[in-house]
Amino acid sequence: MDITKIIFFDIDGTLIDMKKKRISEKTLDTLIRLKEKNIILGVATGRSPLGLPQFKGMEFDVFLTFNGSYCFNRQQSIFSNPIPTDDVKKIISNAASINRPVSIATKEKLVSNGKDEDLVEYHSFANLEVIIDDNFDDVLNNNDIYQVLAGCHKKDYPELMKNISHAKITAWWDRAVDIIPTSSSKGIGIDKILKYYHLDKSEALAFGDGNNDIEMLQAAGTGIAMGNASKDLKAVADGVCANVENDGIYYYCMEHGLI
Repeated sequence: MDITKIIFFDIDGTLIDMKKKRISEKTLDTLIRLKEKNIILGVATGRSPLGLPQFKGMEFDVFLTFNGSYCFNRQQSIFSNPIPTDDVKKIISNAASINRPVSIATKEKLVSNGKDEDLVEYHSFANLEVIIDDNFDDVLNNNDIYQVLAGCHKKDYPELMKNISHAKITAWWDRAVDIIPTSSSKGIGIDKILKYYHLDKSEALAFGDGNNDIEMLQAAGTGIAMGNASKDLKAVADGVCANVENDGIYYYCMEHGLI
């Protein structure tokens, strides 16, 4: 039997209950106990580094942000894969054609050229505000852009991505999208992190709930879908634990002798 040496967690809907917008005491206790066993703990999220949560008494070891486009630990960058600037500009233009503002994300900033209800609520999940920046164009032209966020519905995807060559949509909510490089995913990010730590896929465990977690669960030796996960994610998962509100991660780790 392979020993679990690293565990990746999605945040929203996996560690954090989206209704209560917080981590439960049992889930937090699970993370602390896993750390005590020297298991490497990583977050794998669509959030930017600015939107990473802080959990009392617990620090993660490695961070997969922007759905895998930028991965790092406390010592250094592990993987960096921004969207080509020409594609970012075209996405912004396409979004304007359907009357949608966007936010663009660098390592240090998340700035917007406007706001609408969907974009505001999408930011709120990470406890962030939509910041309309007068220097939006300067940020765009002088920084690596790892992700574009836009409020939209599935019917808008073709127009939003018209004539885009090197970027793709990844989504876990039905009213907004993250746009990342075509050559990025949580799965690719996990591959890079495992290589960095000289770990085999069989030594990795991952928990997720959304369709943007599909590649992540496939990249880990064992991929577990939350009980509240999408049907598509459950279809590729190696197992399903209880819902986030019912402390699925805690009970899974207890039952499998991880804590």
